[in-house]
Amino acid sequence: MTLKGIHSIFFLGIGGIGMSALARWFQQEGYAVAGYDKTASPLTDALKEEGMQFIFTDEVAAVPAQFKENPEEVLVVWTPAIPKDSVLLHFFQQSFLLKKRAEVLGMITKDQYTIAVAGTHGKTSTSSLVAHLLKSAGKPVLAFLGGITQNYNSNLILSGKSKEAVVVVEADEFDRSFLHLHPNEAVLTSADPDHLDIYGDEEAILEGFRQFLSLVDKKGKVYLQSHALYRLGNHGIASSSLREYGLRSDGIHAENIVAKPNSFVFDYIGSKNQIKGLELSIPGFHNVENALAAIAIALDHGVSEAQVREGIKTFLGVKRRFEIHSTQAGKIFIDDYAHHPEEIKACLSSVRAMYPSQRMTVIFQPHLFTRTRDFATGFSESLSLADEVVLLPIYPARELPLPGVESEMLLDSIQATKKVCIQKSEVMDFLKILSPEVLVTLGAGDIDRLVPSIISWNNSRPNPPQL
Repeated sequence: MTLKGIHSIFFLGIGGIGMSALARWFQQEGYAVAGYDKTASPLTDALKEEGMQFIFTDEVAAVPAQFKENPEEVLVVWTPAIPKDSVLLHFFQQSFLLKKRAEVLGMITKDQYTIAVAGTHGKTSTSSLVAHLLKSAGKPVLAFLGGITQNYNSNLILSGKSKEAVVVVEADEFDRSFLHLHPNEAVLTSADPDHLDIYGDEEAILEGFRQFLSLVDKKGKVYLQSHALYRLGNHGIASSSLREYGLRSDGIHAENIVAKPNSFVFDYIGSKNQIKGLELSIPGFHNVENALAAIAIALDHGVSEAQVREGIKTFLGVKRRFEIHSTQAGKIFIDDYAHHPEEIKACLSSVRAMYPSQRMTVIFQPHLFTRTRDFATGFSESLSLADEVVLLPIYPARELPLPGVESEMLLDSIQATKKVCIQKSEVMDFLKILSPEVLVTLGAGDIDRLVPSIISWNNSRPNPPQL
C-alpha cells in the first residue's frame, strides 16, 4: 500500500493516544485530517486547535463532505475500540480504503530506520526517553508515542526532516498490533502476562513477543530486560544481536542508586561505557531501568556521554507516568497510569523508597473486567504496599460487565490499615476524612479526570504541623 492519490485522512477513534499521534503526523505532512470520537477530551481539543476537524456523533451526515464524497482520495484509519455496529464504520467499509492504526504505522516506518519499544509496561516512558535523548543531542528523530511528553506536550516528536529521521515507535502488543512493524532495533521492557482476553493464556502472549522480536533486522540489536529474557526462554535471538539490561543484570545495569524526593541518582554500567552520577528527574526504580535501555541506544547512535547526562537530567517524563503534582511535606500527590499488578508494584515500591516514614494512601481504579478477574491476586498483593487503599468501580473501556467481577473482590486479600470501595463521586469528600500524607492515584480509565480537583483541594488545605 502507498499513499499515492490520497489527500484526506479520516480517523475513527481519533481521540486515542496512538491514533492522535498518527493524526498529528499526517497533519504535519500536509494532508487534510478529520476524525470521529465518542466524546471530547483535552486531547481532541488540542487537535482541533491544530486545525483538524471533529465530529462526536456516529452519523454519516456529520462527516465533512471532503471525507466522504471521493473514496479514492480518502484513507480511513480505524481502531478496534470502535464498536462493530458503528454506523460510520459500516459506511466506510462499503467503498473506502480502511486500515488499522498499526498497519498505517507499519507502512509509514517500513522504509526508515526504526527503533521499536515493546513490553507489557514501560514502553511509553522508554520510547519517550529514547526520542528525547536523540532529539536533545541534535539527531533527526520521528517518534510516535503512547503518551503526552512533558518536554514537548505531544505524543509526536519530529526533529529534522521526516524522511531522514530515525523513527522511534511504541510497539503495542494489544491485538498483536506490533506485528505490522519493521524494526531495525527493538527493546522489550517486560513480558508479563496481560491482554489475556486477546491472547488466551500466558504462553500465547510470550509467543507474540517472540514473533515481534523475529521481525527485527538481522543486523540490528535487541535490548531485552533481564526478567523478560528469562520469561521468553527460547527466543531465537543471535547472541551478537542481544543486549541484556536490568537493575541487577549481568549486562547493562545500574549501580549506586539513590532515591531522592524529586529524582533518582545512579551509575550507568555498560559493556563499553560507564557514566557515574546520572540524575534522572523522573523518580522510580522502574524509570532507572527504562533509562538503561534508552542510554544504551543513544550511545550506539553517537550521542556523547555529556549529552546523555544532560538529556537524562532534562527529561521531564510523560503525563500520568509517575507524575508528581506536589512534593510539599504531608501533602505529596503522585498520579500514575499503572493498571497492571507489576506496574502498581513498581510505582508503590518507588514511592515507599522516596517517602519511607510517611503514610501512603492509594486510590485505584481497576481497568477492564477481564484484567481484574485474571490478576485479582496480583492486584491485592501489589496494593498491599500502601497503608490505605481506596478502590473505585472497574472502568469497563471496551468490555461488558462480567458476573461476579467487581472491585470488591480485591478487598479481602489487601493487607492495609484501611481499605474501602467507594464511588468516584465520593472521592473528594473521602479525601477530606483521610487527609493523606502521600496520595497516589492509579489507573488507566478516567480517574485522571479527578486530578485537577485533587490538585486544587490539596493546594488549598492547611499545611500539616512540622514536627
